[in-house]
Amino acid sequence: MCRMRVLISGAGVAGPTLAFWLLRNGFTPVLVESAPRLRTGGYVIDFWGAGFEIANRMGLLPHIRPFGYIVNEIRVVNDAGAPVVSLPAEVFSSATQGRFISIPRGDLAAAIYASLDGKVETLFGDRIAGIDSSSGDGVTVSFEHHQTRRFDLIIGADGLHSGVRRLVFGEESRFERYLGLKAAAFAAPGYAPRDPLVYVMYTQVGRQVFRFSLNDGATMFLLTFRDPDPAIPPTLAAQKALLRSRFAGAGWECPRILDALDLCSDLYFDRVSQIHMGSAPGAWSRGRVALLGDAAFCVSLLAGQGTALAMVAAYILATELAHANGDFSRAFARYRQRFGPFVLGKQKAATRMAGFFAPRSPLSLFLRDRVLGMMSHPWITRLAVGRSLIDRIDLSDS
Repeated sequence: MCRMRVLISGAGVAGPTLAFWLLRNGFTPVLVESAPRLRTGGYVIDFWGAGFEIANRMGLLPHIRPFGYIVNEIRVVNDAGAPVVSLPAEVFSSATQGRFISIPRGDLAAAIYASLDGKVETLFGDRIAGIDSSSGDGVTVSFEHHQTRRFDLIIGADGLHSGVRRLVFGEESRFERYLGLKAAAFAAPGYAPRDPLVYVMYTQVGRQVFRFSLNDGATMFLLTFRDPDPAIPPTLAAQKALLRSRFAGAGWECPRILDALDLCSDLYFDRVSQIHMGSAPGAWSRGRVALLGDAAFCVSLLAGQGTALAMVAAYILATELAHANGDFSRAFARYRQRFGPFVLGKQKAATRMAGFFAPRSPLSLFLRDRVLGMMSHPWITRLAVGRSLIDRIDLSDS
């Protein structure tokens, strides 16, 4: 069994999934996470496809189902809250043979991390400050707080704004493609009204709000809006002010939602972007350092599958490292060759979804709602989206 020491930056979804499979294959993974504890924020995600299969192989399904939701309806409402479109969500489950669940991203991440069963050292509240690969037999890593240590490999699974990518590959601006949208998510306790197991969606030109009732009595909100400026406000107060500005004058429940936002202390706020590292076999790696998940190939929330894709990539990378007999360069190249074309297709599909989250014009909004209205017929929904719910990728371990 290989006992290579692998430092993984990021303890979200991709990093702990990789740690799980590396540990199973005889490696010694170590996680470093900038947050002081496991992150619990984020929004409700739809989880299906190849990522669902990886979760099944990890034995996670019994642990995530209690936290998940089987959504009954997707409901589009107008200014008065009256339904404009109602889609039965059952078609998504039937198209995936029941392998479809909605779950708060933080709950999924917690289940993945718990599967490590305390066997993986985790350095919380720290981050990589420097990477020295000048010695051919390993990598020397300096941290902001912990002492300098030496590892065989470094994997950057630290998200869209990856510090590992910046240190090894260059500035973020070289690889990021801003898609012209910003997104914010937060949960509000005790919010009313509640519509259990219903995604409620309110859209105006250039902006949209999702509302979803959680089992603990809280309500999750996802707000998206068009913005030509990619800059992110630096403080929580400034982020809330921007949201208030962009959703001022909106109808439906938006005034009450903005009031609930004022009381929120845990706000997810970021631009909607993709990461493109190039098409060469070694595009996601350099020497003993490789990238994983959003750090390598962020598809953006428009794809609706970023979390699941990160788990698939982690499984493939771990599998290739296990079969490489120490030849990490070959493993990194094989990982990119196997997963690259698949995820690039997901990126292209995601860019076509911007109009769904924030239509550019009244005509675009009208046409979107007409398409959604047609999809209220299950056979049309199966025809329109059934194929997109099936991930055709080889998950063999050899």
